[in-house]
Amino acid sequence: MKKVLVTGAAGFIGFHVCKHLVEYGHQVVGFDSYNDYLYPSELKYKRAEILNSEYGIVVPNMDLKNPKDLDWIFNLMEYDNVIHLGAMAGVRDSLENAHLYIENNAMGTLNLIREMEKRETPSVIFASTSCVMHGNPLPWGDTQYLYPQINPYGYTKYINESQFDISNIPNAMGIRFFTVYGPWGRPDMALFNFTKNILNGNPVKLYNYGKMKRDFTYVDDIVQGIMCVFNNQTKRDMYNLGYGNQVDLFDFVKAIEHSTGKKAEIELAPKHPADALETWSDTSKIEKIGYKATTSVEEGVDKFVQWYKGFYN
Repeated sequence: MKKVLVTGAAGFIGFHVCKHLVEYGHQVVGFDSYNDYLYPSELKYKRAEILNSEYGIVVPNMDLKNPKDLDWIFNLMEYDNVIHLGAMAGVRDSLENAHLYIENNAMGTLNLIREMEKRETPSVIFASTSCVMHGNPLPWGDTQYLYPQINPYGYTKYINESQFDISNIPNAMGIRFFTVYGPWGRPDMALFNFTKNILNGNPVKLYNYGKMKRDFTYVDDIVQGIMCVFNNQTKRDMYNLGYGNQVDLFDFVKAIEHSTGKKAEIELAPKHPADALETWSDTSKIEKIGYKATTSVEEGVDKFVQWYKGFYN
């Protein structure tokens, strides 16, 4: 059993990671800022309620930007590992609110690193993003050159990779997530937004006139990849974590139509300046430590739609 601190524990991925860690016998402490920046915080509180009632994890309201909060939670116990998932997400919104991303993702992470170094916490697994790979030939590998970023979310995650790389934390491993989706997902993301609009008879907006491709990755596969890294820790490593295939945006909408039994009204829009047109992960490196994606987009979308219809009645 390991003692694990999870930042962003009431977030989409953090919620699933916390559950999995407990199921595998680890002691988990988590915290979250419960901000309502991209979507109402009620969903975060509901996730935290489940973590508390079903898994015995209390998720206090704390902020990475506040060193006193970090001092308090690190005083609870001596952690074996930190899984750092707390961050401001959203590529498009970051163009309008760059200062929030710098304050939360760069400065907040710096506070965490300083606390870990002070406590001599031996290991961290931190979240990065596929969008830092923008500009490289596809599929995107783990060691490709990182070009100038096209949105503040991307460059704060690039900063995070540099921060942990030069830190004094003995083991610091990063994971670049590729378009994560699934039950309890973020309402600002495509699957949630598209499903809601299709069920309510509202139009679905497709940027770049729908000519986009994504490496959509089901959340259970993401958790599996995190656990592969958790169980195979090294001094410094970066991993790309995706399904390993591209899905055309129109095909993604068709999968939602099939699961909902309703036809989408599609509204085509020009390219958004923060968007990459295509993503595609080369997962060969993380596969060497046991990762294998198992959930197809059709299966994953259907699982989400069934959860959504049940949760929102």
